[in-house]
Amino acid sequence: MGRHQFTMPKTTMPGVAAVIADSDRSFPRHMHDQFGIGVIERGAQKSASGRGVVEAEAGHVITVNPGEVHDGIALSERGRAWTMLYLDPEVVHAALSDIREQDRRDFEFVYPVDPRPLADRFRAVFQTMTSQRSALPGEEALLLLLSQMLERPLAPPKHAASVALSRVKEMVDEAPQMQFSLAELAAEAGMSRFRFLRAFSSVTGLTPHSYLMQRRLHMARQALAKGDAPAEAALASGFCDQSHLNRVFVRHFGTTPPPTGMRSPDRNLQFHPRPICGIEAE
Repeated sequence: MGRHQFTMPKTTMPGVAAVIADSDRSFPRHMHDQFGIGVIERGAQKSASGRGVVEAEAGHVITVNPGEVHDGIALSERGRAWTMLYLDPEVVHAALSDIREQDRRDFEFVYPVDPRPLADRFRAVFQTMTSQRSALPGEEALLLLLSQMLERPLAPPKHAASVALSRVKEMVDEAPQMQFSLAELAAEAGMSRFRFLRAFSSVTGLTPHSYLMQRRLHMARQALAKGDAPAEAALASGFCDQSHLNRVFVRHFGTTPPPTGMRSPDRNLQFHPRPICGIEAE
């Protein structure tokens, strides 16, 4: 009996669909209305594309453009496994117009099998899109991935006015429990989303989402030190619930939050704009 398993985990971003597949089936020529980006995780396949017949094996990034006719044939009886993200054209056009800072709709993926080492970057986007509770980290990761997939390398971004970034940081510092969007923060700085993401990360050493999580952790620690119940501290600080706070706390500090009314061992530690233990995401 053949192997054929498909699952479609939910994503945090409207207009983006995720697929996890493991199949030995051959797929006839067909096309999608969306852009597709994925990685072959096991095995190999041969497929038609807009640029001829191509072969992809484990670790290769594969792409497809809207309306591009393609098929898929496994190169062994064991089939192949892959993960994919399908992006509505509006999502890609908005992201690329943002990256280029001009309205452009002429983008297409150039490589049906991309020769560049982008598999780990894609896996990070897929993991973020399908496991996080907030749309912000997935939006950040997708912008960075698409910027790397442009045919021409981007010029280094101009240094943003420090006053604009300071204004955004102050807004986050004053209310980290708020559910900020990347577009909202970028608008406050007077920049495109991608330019803001690059500038903010360059100045602080953290993406906007990572910085926001750091400030939420700081707020929760202060609330716990004052005697607030853990569940109340979590919700007041912008976390979904107490278990959400515990998971993020352990990832950043290597331990669970201190008991109510007790200060953290590093109570005198000043906030440092670098990820602790190299962990940047929730």
